[in-house]
Amino acid sequence: MRKLGLIGGTGYESTLVYYRELNRIVNERCGGRSFPEMSLESVDLYKALGYVAADDEDALTAYLLDKLENLAAGGAEFAALTAGTMHIVFDRLKEKSPLPLVGIPQTVCDEAKRMGYRKVGLMGTIFTMEKDFFKSALTENGIEVIVPDKAQRELINQRITTELELGIVNKSTEEEFLGIIEQMRAAHGIDALILGCTELPLILGAHNCPLPVLDIMAIHINSLAGMILSEEG
Repeated sequence: MRKLGLIGGTGYESTLVYYRELNRIVNERCGGRSFPEMSLESVDLYKALGYVAADDEDALTAYLLDKLENLAAGGAEFAALTAGTMHIVFDRLKEKSPLPLVGIPQTVCDEAKRMGYRKVGLMGTIFTMEKDFFKSALTENGIEVIVPDKAQRELINQRITTELELGIVNKSTEEEFLGIIEQMRAAHGIDALILGCTELPLILGAHNCPLPVLDIMAIHINSLAGMILSEEG
């Protein structure tokens, strides 16, 4: 098996899911006889988001690159970011990283293509919804991406940063999010919804969403598990 390095802490709830699910999936695929070796670098969420909010991509890249170098020094053979928003500097990191990186947007695009979706909704942090770094792989493959309106984007971002990032799940927030999804479906005819923040599965999923969901965390984790078990370098 290949050793994976994770950059987590953005936020800690999703990092826990990555660690738990990667262990569970790999162990299951190995017939219950093995667990993966992994390294984790946990960053300060608010420091990282501060760089994003200030549009300081140089500082964010340097911050995350330092963590990638630590993972490489610890024997990791490839690496991944456990947050959609941090992919705002993914291309820059990929150029400088000492390790191959497996990105969330491309794995989600591959799954959307496999499912035959042509128009998808995107919910996430305000940076994910308003910037192009997550959308570009999809649009380049002919998949239209629809985001909520400005007031809805601000509400979603506020609920993510003050509730979900801290592991707080409120029924009122679930109802707000479901209302936004219904409005997007009625106004734009979206085929599916991308849960574009790795905390969103805490509150949305196949059990309550009126549309098929593309859970970026589950898709990414499955891809990473496959790479852990691959012998390819």
